[in-house]
Formats: sequence, C-alpha cells, structure tokens
Amino acid sequence: MHVALLALGGLFAAGLGIDLIGRRARLPRVTLLILFGVLAGPIGLDIVPAELNGWYDFLATLALTMVAFLLGGSLSRERLREHGRTILVISIAVVSATLVIVAGGLILVGIPPALALLLAGIATATAPAATLDVIRQTGAQGPFTETLQGIVAIDDAWGLIAFSLAMVAALALTGNDVGAALRHGVWDIGGAVAVGALVGFPAAALSGRLSSGEPTQIEALAVVFLCAGGAVWLGVSYLLAGVVAGAVVANFAGHHTRAFHEIENIEWPFMILFFFLGGVTLQVDGTRAFAVTIAAFVALRALARLVGAWIGARVAGADADYRRWMGLALLPQAGIAIGMALVARDSMAGLGQDILAVTIAATVLYEVIGPFATMLALRKVGETGVGRVAGNGERSHRASGG
Repeated sequence: MHVALLALGGLFAAGLGIDLIGRRARLPRVTLLILFGVLAGPIGLDIVPAELNGWYDFLATLALTMVAFLLGGSLSRERLREHGRTILVISIAVVSATLVIVAGGLILVGIPPALALLLAGIATATAPAATLDVIRQTGAQGPFTETLQGIVAIDDAWGLIAFSLAMVAALALTGNDVGAALRHGVWDIGGAVAVGALVGFPAAALSGRLSSGEPTQIEALAVVFLCAGGAVWLGVSYLLAGVVAGAVVANFAGHHTRAFHEIENIEWPFMILFFFLGGVTLQVDGTRAFAVTIAAFVALRALARLVGAWIGARVAGADADYRRWMGLALLPQAGIAIGMALVARDSMAGLGQDILAVTIAATVLYEVIGPFATMLALRKVGETGVGRVAGNGERSHRASGG
C-alpha cells in the first residue's frame, strides 16, 4: 500500500509541475501528462508500480463521467436556441465524413473491409476531457467555443450509433451474429439515456436545497458516482449517461445558479491520473503492417474531421472561422474510443487484438497532437484568454457551462 500512496503523491506533485509548465509555455496540460505517462510506462522507464495499473478503468470511468456531466450542462435551452442548428449539423457531418473517409481509405490501402469498418466506427469518437481542459486552460469563451462544447457533448452519441452500424456491417461480412450487434447498440444508447434521466431528474429537483445557490460537494459526487455506477452496472455508455444527466440538470434545476461548480473543483486530480495512466497503457507493435495501419488511420481521421466540419459549417451557414478551424478543434480522441475497441475485441474473433492495438496507439498519438490542434484553433478564432485561465483546482465558470 505504501508504494501506491507514494506513487499517488508523486503523481499529484508532478501534476502541479505540469500545470505550471503548461501555463508558462502555453502547452496543453493533457499532452504533457500523456507524454509523462509514456515516459514512465513500459516503453519508457517502466517505473509505474503494478498497483496503479489496475486503477485505470475505475479512474477513466469517474473522470469521463465528470467531464460528460459538465459538457451536458453546455446543452442548455439558451445555448441550443443560439447555436443548436450549427451544433447538430456540424456534428452529424463530422461523424458521417469520418465513417466514410476512414473506412474507404483503409480499404484502399489494403485493410480487410471488416477491420476497416470497425476502425472507422471507432474513429468517430472524440475526447471530451482533453477538449474541455484546453478550453479551461486557455480561458476560451465565445460562440465558437460554445459551439465546440456542444458538438463534443453530442458527438459521441452519434459516434455510438455509427459504431453500432459499423459493427453490424462487420459482423455480416464475417458471418457472425448481426442481431446481437443490433441489440447491443440499442441497449447501449437507450440504456445510457435512461440512466442519465433517472439520475438527472432527481438531482435537478433536489440539488442545491441544502446550500442556497449551488449544490454541495457531496451532492455533486453522489450524482457522478450514481451515474457512472448505474451505467457500468447495466453495461451502457457512462459517457452518454453523464451528458444526459448534465443536460437534464442544466435545463430543469431552477433553484441553484451554479449546478456544476463543485464538480469543476474536484475534477482535476482525477484527470491527472486518467491522462497519466492513459500514456502508460501505450504498447507498440514494431511490425511494418502495424505502422502502416496506424499512419493511415491517423491521417484519414484527421482529413475526415477537417472535411466533415467544413461541409457541416457550410450547410449550417456558419461563418468562415467555423469552416476553417472547427475540424482542427475536433481532432483529440480518447477514452470512449478505447471502450469501443474493447467491445469490438470481445465480439470479433480474429480481429479484436488488432483493433485494440491500433486504437490504443492512435489514441495516444491523438492525445499528444490533438490538444495542440484545439488550442491553435481557439487562438485562431480569437477566443482564448477572454475568461479567467484555470489553474490548479480553479475553474472558469462560464467556460464550463455552469
């Protein structure tokens, strides 16, 4: 136990240093934490205690549920009235373009169609945690930032649908049980919405009554743990459940003014561990075929985000900044992609390990380069530094949608 406690203390201390470096050098904290994890992990110095390796799933579930809850809060009626059409059109266009371009491109470079379809479905996933942290770190505020938050909040819902369709097609190509894949997709999405609603509506009615103005920290933790626990217990998407719960609270809680403030205050320690251990999980297959698959996947997904966002912004009638920079802001990819890969591994005999290996490697690469891309996009549209830049434990209230 003492090893694990010392390791946690060291990681939190390192998190303070990384936060300081990120703010001074204007580098994404997420990228620095991932690189720190890669350096400390098996392909680097291999100094991470074995006790910490088993914590990743637990920490990822909690951290991503917190992020999802905060992003759900960005889907308030007021914001949807202002940016709803743009959010909806761009998010659907990006997911559709990603599915078509990644699948088609991988097939053209010689990847088996079933594997290409599954990787394309996984490519639709985004990284809400990384995106939200960059927004906070840069203090970004404005219509572009608000639209980006809304897209990231619902993007993974469309991604889950796209992945379920890709799974059905891949199973059909390999002669497996198509009906099982359809049932899994319906259950994953419908069950997540049900969990989010069952947690969100009581939270909206009860939270904030013990302390005037905002919920207490215990109330905030109760919502997150109930949402995450219910989703994991039922085997549905905790990310989508968190988004639904956050949206319900944002739209139906009428007796407090800052519904998400306490989650903002307690989230960062979980994020430090989540991103660090995400870097530790990287495993590299040195074969040429693996390298080609990774390179093709990363390049095609990047192209698809740029093309999809440009098309979506044009159809939605958004201004030129959206067409130029929204795709770049949507490059990060993280935990939900690995969750999709685990589902594919368990369902696709013979392809599962390849899918998981490619997804983990590509996710770490995207978590290194993606936050830089998001930060660049936010700077190019002139919305960084508008609000108070968040530091250790500090959170910009308006940027989080609370």
